[in-house]
Amino acid sequence: MYLLAFKLILTPILIAAASLAGRRWGPGVSGWLVALPLVSGPVSFIFAVQYGSAFASRAAVGTMAGMISVSVYCLVYSRLAPRYSWMVCVLSAALSFFVVTSILNLLSLSIIPTFIAAVLALALARYLIPEPATVVADVPPPKWDIPARMITAALFITLLTFAADKLGPQLSGLLSPFPILVTILAVFAHIQYGSNASIHVLRGMLTGLYAFTAFFLIIGSLLTTLPLGITYLLAVITALAVNAFLLRFVRQAPSTEVTEI
Repeated sequence: MYLLAFKLILTPILIAAASLAGRRWGPGVSGWLVALPLVSGPVSFIFAVQYGSAFASRAAVGTMAGMISVSVYCLVYSRLAPRYSWMVCVLSAALSFFVVTSILNLLSLSIIPTFIAAVLALALARYLIPEPATVVADVPPPKWDIPARMITAALFITLLTFAADKLGPQLSGLLSPFPILVTILAVFAHIQYGSNASIHVLRGMLTGLYAFTAFFLIIGSLLTTLPLGITYLLAVITALAVNAFLLRFVRQAPSTEVTEI
């Protein structure tokens, strides 16, 4: 119950922050922002407190493996977006996510091979998604836009939490990175400004997910040997350092100079 309440409070706030960042700096930056472990990181900490370091460490390996599923999700959505509606894109991408997740759950995951596979999957997905054209929006979004995104996020996280919270550490970890935040951003961008805007969001998130993966590499490697607080502090510092480095590539992308999301 406490975990669900935490998600219901934090997730809509993050959606609002990422939406405002997208209006200021472009959809690539909003995707980069929601790629930070702002939800999964605190959830991992709660797992460690409630269920122990060993549980949270195993879940962290599953979360890293989940980056493979997220990469497939982004690739499927981006490839379908220019030709189909947002609903077709979301349903197809979500189906691909759960199919890949079910396959990964059959495997015995170890930390270093999983980390390498996750990084390669992120790189390959971004390479296979072509850079879309510039998105220019002359019409400002409606006043209800951000509240609608926040309500959608709360409903979405409630459904996913009830499905995932009763599972074991590996499957919980695999399901936890389901791209709720970026799905909402991409769908609203798709509806309001077209497929190119949604693709910018997804490409931005794929760039930011290297920091996400680094965060859980630290958790999975050190949580059972170092104190809880020190492990999560090191993970946060690592993620921020990686994402600060990657931000320059998101901000320098010419296609995100004039955007309103």
